[in-house]
Amino acid sequence: MEPGRTQAIFKYERATADQGYDPNANLVAIDGRRDETLSVFVERGLTPRLTFQAKAGATRGHDRWVSYSGRGPIEAGLRWTAQRDPRSSLAVYLGAGEAGVGRNAGYAAPGKGGLDLEARVLYGRSAPWRGREVFIDVEAARLKRRGLTDETRLDATLGLRPAKAWLVLAQVYAGRAHRDGPDARWVKAEISAARAFGDWSVQAGWRDTVSGRDTARDRGGVLALWRRF
Repeated sequence: MEPGRTQAIFKYERATADQGYDPNANLVAIDGRRDETLSVFVERGLTPRLTFQAKAGATRGHDRWVSYSGRGPIEAGLRWTAQRDPRSSLAVYLGAGEAGVGRNAGYAAPGKGGLDLEARVLYGRSAPWRGREVFIDVEAARLKRRGLTDETRLDATLGLRPAKAWLVLAQVYAGRAHRDGPDARWVKAEISAARAFGDWSVQAGWRDTVSGRDTARDRGGVLALWRRF
């Protein structure tokens, strides 16, 4: 992010589940649940290499045992660009987060969790393909979690601009919770499209948990509004 520039993403996410993955990765019926989140993610360029980013929001939902409504997770950190050229970049992120009243992990009960410490490495590269701009972003993270088991995450994004104002995104969010006994694992896939209107963009998509172990099969829609300042 260029110094002095800011981007804000306002996002609504709704996920429901009536199936889950057992320890053998088989789908089984579970008690139904619903989770909704309204959040804002902000990043601002501080220097040519340093970017501040933060996230906050509100959440609500219910399952068979509990209903909740209130503050969602709060996150803040700094991203430092170690290397950059016209087609690629390599960055490191260090941040912290405080759990909210809702489901702070897909395999945990609502409200469970505390302070998270996160270290993340990000690599992105773009290139022309058949006259269109294509990019890929890969991120690997390690989370030290209080009140929840530590996690390793791997996220990947493939983006394509079929036209100047349009962006199509295919994303994968994978992770593993480290603990004694069976490990919770998940792979979520998301497909979305965004349309730019000057400094504004509107995004709509769908997310599904396509595989996992000891975790629910959450799926639902994603709506977002982007703004650059």
